[in-house]
Amino acid sequence: MSDRKQFITVMVVAALFVSWIGWRGFEVISLNNQLMADKTVASYPYQHRVLRVEGGTAVISSLRSHSVSTQQALSAVFPGMRNLADTHRDWHKAERELAQVQARAGDVVLAMSGVQRVRWELDENWYHLQSMKSRYDTAF
Repeated sequence: MSDRKQFITVMVVAALFVSWIGWRGFEVISLNNQLMADKTVASYPYQHRVLRVEGGTAVISSLRSHSVSTQQALSAVFPGMRNLADTHRDWHKAERELAQVQARAGDVVLAMSGVQRVRWELDENWYHLQSMKSRYDTAF
């Protein structure tokens, strides 16, 4: 194969790869725009967002996981609740609201074409930013 044909082949493969990456980014942006357009999801203090799409599975950020309880997550979103007793009705109300918003976010994403499943992933970056913010706020 001549140098010119090799160059053209490499450029075509590179263009296809860049197009594929661009499409994946567009897909994530489109899904996140749909989440922001939903009043229920957009009005919640924590913004659920699509992190990536893997095949037909959309990976969405979440405050809770096996390692982070719902109460820990809600304490991060609503710091004023930290001093409430575990049995306080505000905890139950906040847990229901978080569950409803997360379910709504999943429904919005599943309604989009090309998405068959949703997988939730702990938003470690959000927790890190909240930690940094609290350190910064208390430093002054």
